[in-house]
Amino acid sequence: MTDFDPTRHSIGWIGAGRMGYAMAERLAKAGCDIAVYNRTRSKAEPLADAGAVIVDAPALLAGRDIVFTMVAASDDLLEVISGPQGVLSGSGGPPAIFIDCTSVSEEASAQARADVGRVGAAFLAAPVSGNDHVVKAGKLSIVASGPRETYDEVEGYLEILGRGASYVGEGELARFCKISHNVLLGIVIQSLVEITVLAEKAGVPRHAFLEFINNSVMGSMFTRYKTPALVNLDYTTTFTPPLLRKDLDLGLSAARKYEVPMPLAVTTREIIQTLIGNGYRDTDFATLLELQAKASNLELVAEDVDVGTGLED
Repeated sequence: MTDFDPTRHSIGWIGAGRMGYAMAERLAKAGCDIAVYNRTRSKAEPLADAGAVIVDAPALLAGRDIVFTMVAASDDLLEVISGPQGVLSGSGGPPAIFIDCTSVSEEASAQARADVGRVGAAFLAAPVSGNDHVVKAGKLSIVASGPRETYDEVEGYLEILGRGASYVGEGELARFCKISHNVLLGIVIQSLVEITVLAEKAGVPRHAFLEFINNSVMGSMFTRYKTPALVNLDYTTTFTPPLLRKDLDLGLSAARKYEVPMPLAVTTREIIQTLIGNGYRDTDFATLLELQAKASNLELVAEDVDVGTGLED
């Protein structure tokens, strides 16, 4: 947006995990008046160097014009908004707008929307696509739903966070978009590791095969930024298997509600469960490559090839 003033509203931010930290940092560095709460304060404290104020409870964000939430799950969202120490319990008056970027269920989102609506506040569901590296590269994607006038009011802040947002309508429609996106994410990564292992067993080096895929019509931002992990077996965590399982479960629950068969999603969900059962809980979901290699009697070796992420452009 042209002529957008990032200081026009005071901002509250809840959640400084890998994604939340990177997103809050972008707002702080853009000059926003931002105060940040994180359950583990020490994780948020470095944001002070970018100009953020660190607070010790969500309730202390009451009185801010806009509050963003980026937490782990549905229960966490409801707790930080309307729990005993939630934003709505604060004495400074409710924020005018809440923007939730978490991947939560339709039911939790609707409950949060109702809770803030009772005090006259607006609620925008704005889940995101990407990881902290994508955020830092300015390529985060956001899908948003809620009152159109609320979206128009905050669009400038969403553009600071990445490539802007896609507005898809009222209510919880953004939740369906994000859940569907993450179901596709699981299916695509599983397909990618399957064909990568197949190519390697036939004698093709992983880096060469993935270079071909990335340069083809099947390449994408996702396949490119996952290539270093698959080539060099660098499983630095961006998104854990339990979190991916949670999103697949949400997608399959929606599929049952709307009577949509999703056989590939069902199979992928069970593969993710197998990955978790083999001890891959706190690492990246790219460890699906390890599971596929074991099932294929292939011993993986890091290729130590310098490959780009596609985020450098």
